[in-house]
Amino acid sequence: MRNYRYLFSPRAWRTPIGIASLLLGMVLLSACAVPAQPGPVPTLTAQPAVQAKATSTSIPATSPAVEDTPTPQTSPTPAAAACSNPAGLTPAMTEGPYFKAGSPERASLLEGQVQGMKLVLSGTVLDGDCKPVAHALLDFWQADSGGQYDNAGYIFRGHQFSDANGRYQLETVVPGLYPGRTEHIHVKVQAPNGPLLTTQLFFPGVVQNDSDGIFDERLLIQVQKNGDGMLGVYNFVVSAK
Repeated sequence: MRNYRYLFSPRAWRTPIGIASLLLGMVLLSACAVPAQPGPVPTLTAQPAVQAKATSTSIPATSPAVEDTPTPQTSPTPAAAACSNPAGLTPAMTEGPYFKAGSPERASLLEGQVQGMKLVLSGTVLDGDCKPVAHALLDFWQADSGGQYDNAGYIFRGHQFSDANGRYQLETVVPGLYPGRTEHIHVKVQAPNGPLLTTQLFFPGVVQNDSDGIFDERLLIQVQKNGDGMLGVYNFVVSAK
């Protein structure tokens, strides 16, 4: 303690040794000082996190149901042709006054805004031995749903050829009535290098069938309803020689 008092006395500051001793003493006192006790740590209140603004589209937990894509109506497959060997040939019928040569090749007679009940007619062309006839000619013509024939052009007129299995298909409408006749479709059928058959097809359940002078039930189309239209089947049996 005596030395400490000397260090802080005014006399000690008067000499260089005294000044050095004074500085040394201050350093020693600072080293011996008791460190301050830390106070209580303040409790921090958690601040609510700032929600980041979503920048991407959220994905639903389950995907929405996928709507069924409407399936386009497919062509009906002709039923297996019922045929007994030897088969009776399809009856011939009068050509009528409205045949017109040179019809376009097409399987659909539906043009523009046609009126009437849609008909899809299909079947098989067979020979007398019940074998399918490939590349047989089928030439169709008919009245429209109002019973009128197009004699100036080729509306509701067209020809096609059977495929490798003898099958054909025609899209058209159910023809209308005109005085003295029942509903009917005209057709010419010919196997390659065979004779030409000219005939007509009829519809079952038509009242005018009974009063039609040339109606033949062997030429009735097998029909069934299909939505707002009809499906029909008729198998032709022609001579291939």
